[in-house]
Amino acid sequence: MKAKPYSLIGLALFGLTWQMAGAETLDLKQAIEAALQQNASLAVSQARVGQAEAALRQAEAARWPNLGLAMTASRTNDPLSAFGAKLGQRAVTAADFVPAAINHPGDIDNLNTRIELQLPLYTGGLLSSQIEQAQARSQAARLGDASTRQQVVQQVTLAYQGVHTARAYIRVAEQSKQAAEEALRVTERLHAEGLAIKSDLLTARVNLEEARLKLAEGRRLESGALDRLKTLIGRPLQESIEIGAEAVPAALEGDEASLREQARTSHPDLNALRLEQDAARARIAAARAGGRPQLSLMGRQEWNDKTAGFDASSYTVAGVLSWRLFDAGVTSAAVDQARAGELEAAARLRQAEEGVALQVAEARRLALEAEARIAARQAAVAQAEEAQRLMRKRYENGIINLAELLAGQAQLDRARADLVAARHDLVAARTELLRAVGILSVEP
Repeated sequence: MKAKPYSLIGLALFGLTWQMAGAETLDLKQAIEAALQQNASLAVSQARVGQAEAALRQAEAARWPNLGLAMTASRTNDPLSAFGAKLGQRAVTAADFVPAAINHPGDIDNLNTRIELQLPLYTGGLLSSQIEQAQARSQAARLGDASTRQQVVQQVTLAYQGVHTARAYIRVAEQSKQAAEEALRVTERLHAEGLAIKSDLLTARVNLEEARLKLAEGRRLESGALDRLKTLIGRPLQESIEIGAEAVPAALEGDEASLREQARTSHPDLNALRLEQDAARARIAAARAGGRPQLSLMGRQEWNDKTAGFDASSYTVAGVLSWRLFDAGVTSAAVDQARAGELEAAARLRQAEEGVALQVAEARRLALEAEARIAARQAAVAQAEEAQRLMRKRYENGIINLAELLAGQAQLDRARADLVAARHDLVAARTELLRAVGILSVEP
């Protein structure tokens, strides 16, 4: 039994409606949050944060006492070691002072158990400098993570806008296709009335096919834009998603000088480099500590016995002062190396500040240009639409030929496409300006 045409159409519409209902809808904020949860670049930066925080805990822990437990089992017939072992066991007798017993003690077993506590009292600034380095690098790692987050936000924003841009191109292509269909209809009527030649009819049909190809290209661009967005937010390419309304970032207030100053104080990459410079200065202080005295306190409790036991106990408390008076220039070379590192960090910061200032200036110019371009493109579309309306009437009345009508339609298509591109450029420029200033966030 052959299905009725309206039944097939109904089934198709039902399937399309079901598919759209099943697709998840994400606005820009939700898409950004999804990307931030699974982005590989963020996983790398967060791992660096974890490393830096662990290094800070390690540096801070070095200030506290170090408690250790050790056990040493030995067997010896060395005269000095054997006598010392018996002495440690408090087992020496008068018979042990006989020369034959001293020179040939036989095999002596000893189990030494000791607990030792070490506490650094003064390190010449070494520990405090290492803590300062670790603190600066930990904060720098966090700022690096913030910078990576902004890059992800920018990527998702552009991908999200790319879908809207592709769909806007589709709308332009659909309008062009409708105009081509209307031009073909009119041409067929004029040809039937003897007012249009055969070549005009063929040209109108070719023009319609070109319009259909542009529509297919627009749909391909839409599919590609959706796939890029899915990749960024960690969704399978075969999964159906729908996006929310278009989100255009607000314009940043302020002139170029104020925005450059805001970037100088707010940009996470610049602040991270300043912290790296602080860490380099702390490294100089740590290198200088190599030429200063070191003072520590040591306390030890130990037991010696032939077997496991705590019969013969003793303790030792000592203060240890060490000072390397000559090291053939090792310390001075380390200081020079650290100073060179600080100069490098300062140069990198200066270079980055100049680069960010240039990015801010360029992004601001592009944003202002995009705003002006949108106004111009909107006016151009309105004029082209009116001109094409008049040309269509003139063509229907046989005043102009088909080539003039199609040229006018092509101009209108270009004007509409230019307006779509201008809107995309505005989103891209404003997003780049926010990132260059260092304040791009999840909120659109």
